[in-house]
Amino acid sequence: MSRKLRMGLVGGSAGSFIGRIHRIAAELDGEAQLVCGAFSSDAARSRAAGEAYHVEPSRAYASYFEMFEQERQLPASERMDFVAIVTPNHVHYEPARLALENGFHVVIDKPMCFSMEQALSLQKIVAQTKNILAVTYTYSGYPMVKEAKALIAAGRIGTLRKIYVEYPQGWLSTAVEGKGQRQAQWRTDPDRSGAGGAIGDIGTHAAHLAEYVSGLRITGINAVLTAVVAGRRLDDDSAIILRFDNGASGVLTATQVAAGEENNLRIRIYGEKGGLDWQQVEPNSLTLRFLNEPAQTLRAGWGYLSPEATEYSRTPAGHPEGYLEAFANIYAAFFRAVRAHASGKDVGAARCDFPDVDAGVRGMAFIDAALRSAQSDQKWTSFL
Repeated sequence: MSRKLRMGLVGGSAGSFIGRIHRIAAELDGEAQLVCGAFSSDAARSRAAGEAYHVEPSRAYASYFEMFEQERQLPASERMDFVAIVTPNHVHYEPARLALENGFHVVIDKPMCFSMEQALSLQKIVAQTKNILAVTYTYSGYPMVKEAKALIAAGRIGTLRKIYVEYPQGWLSTAVEGKGQRQAQWRTDPDRSGAGGAIGDIGTHAAHLAEYVSGLRITGINAVLTAVVAGRRLDDDSAIILRFDNGASGVLTATQVAAGEENNLRIRIYGEKGGLDWQQVEPNSLTLRFLNEPAQTLRAGWGYLSPEATEYSRTPAGHPEGYLEAFANIYAAFFRAVRAHASGKDVGAARCDFPDVDAGVRGMAFIDAALRSAQSDQKWTSFL
């Protein structure tokens, strides 16, 4: 397939933060082009968004039902190849299901679905259709996160013992959802966000990062979830103890009421030989620490990095890469998988390293287990 992949959007009308991010990330490497979309459930807003995105007017659809019906009838040389779903959580499952069943690949925001039941259903549909689904757990796209994963897999810090992962934000420290803040309105609404608030919005990112980098799986959770801001219907703060399948323990905190914080995601992992430390505020650095040795700081772009990190780096050392590039790395790996799917070739797991439907199911399982744990007096709640 020696052409650009054709992209559709569900959601992403005026005022959508994540819709713009998806489009930029998908088009960053010149591998894809936005050709159509159901940008809003309001037909006029969808048409206006189509004009802003420079989409053919006839392909700015009034609904995603219309989009899938019309697009599948177009010649193969014109129809979209995949769709990105950038809506609130309650409008994830149905467009994803319809896209897969109509022969389109899917990129979807986390959490993958509104409920565990929906997540398991999507997992079955992906298995049945053989189409590809990627979930945008963005932080796994950073080159130095991939370097951390490679170092652990190579045994550099030894058998893992302890994992700390934290995601503090401060933007919901006050009741901004009552003051017209659109992102806050739907994220704090259980009818649109689902049963999890901060635990679903950012806690699932932290849990995925812990599993992705360590190569371990969470098997038990002991969670406290709290709605700190008076009147808020969903949790905005959490403190969670984790148990992993090798016996290691961990601590996960995800809060949106840490006043003054931005998106200071951080992961520290310690093994019998040493530890490593990565923070999103300085994403091009990875710190290694060993017993009786000075700390080392590895930097993105250098030739000493692993093939896994090098594969997903775009610029030479000293030219910082950030959130957009990490997001684009999810798309780059997804695109390789889509092209391999079309040609029947296997390009290798390392080159198709993106969170898939199984990662999406584990994300939903994490939310479900955290909620069950928070509502229980038992010490441990099983994870899957």
